[in-house]
Amino acid sequence: MTVRCRVLVVDDEAPARRLASSLLLRMEDVEVIGDAASGQTAVEAIRHLRPDIVLLDVQMPGLDGFDVIGAVGAANMPVVVFVTAYERYAIKAFDVHAVDYLVKPFDDERFRTAIERAVTRVRGGRSPELSARLDALLEQLARGRAPDHIALKVDGRHLMIGADDIEHIEVSDKVLLVHTGEQVYQVRETLNAIERRLHGPPFVRIHRSVIVNIGRVKEIQPWFQGDYVLILHNGKRLISGRAYRDVVRKLLARSGV
Repeated sequence: MTVRCRVLVVDDEAPARRLASSLLLRMEDVEVIGDAASGQTAVEAIRHLRPDIVLLDVQMPGLDGFDVIGAVGAANMPVVVFVTAYERYAIKAFDVHAVDYLVKPFDDERFRTAIERAVTRVRGGRSPELSARLDALLEQLARGRAPDHIALKVDGRHLMIGADDIEHIEVSDKVLLVHTGEQVYQVRETLNAIERRLHGPPFVRIHRSVIVNIGRVKEIQPWFQGDYVLILHNGKRLISGRAYRDVVRKLLARSGV
């Protein structure tokens, strides 16, 4: 009798976990051994349950999917099937590094294909190549260019927002707010996670709680004790943090100031 592959389902949305679990129950080669609603819980479950396959949501508050891999270590990860509403750049990165992924919303056939492929990899034996693919994926995402659009998880939906439309992003009262010219979105994600997804210019972190689109900055003025105030075209004033003074100085230097 063939031993079934043990699967862990990771997603911060309960309906998504229930859907994935119900689809897995229809498949003979796998069994669901548990689920996790957060990145931290996922790290603990992977370490203790040692699943063969993990369905891993990319966008989660707190630790996101990539943070989970970083915490566990690529060499210690089971076979991963990413579940994502990610922007085109990341999807291309998944393809380049030959890692499996499902794009929300997915259909039953696509889900089955991804799981069957994962089962084949498990039964073929764990190889260093899989770890290398995950490491290379994380490295590429960390150093890549900013995407044209970014998916924001808002009220259980994934909204595609043009990156150029984002003026600044801030944490206010422990809530992440993404400001565009027309609207403010309350997003279930950490500033660190969204910074990594924007990965670089024109987005610059000027404070532990603030990321700004430099293209939306009208003026930079000296502030108290070596800090700076950045004034946006809409009149919004953002104060840099002590740890980010050099970041602003480099911006000024590149501008010839």
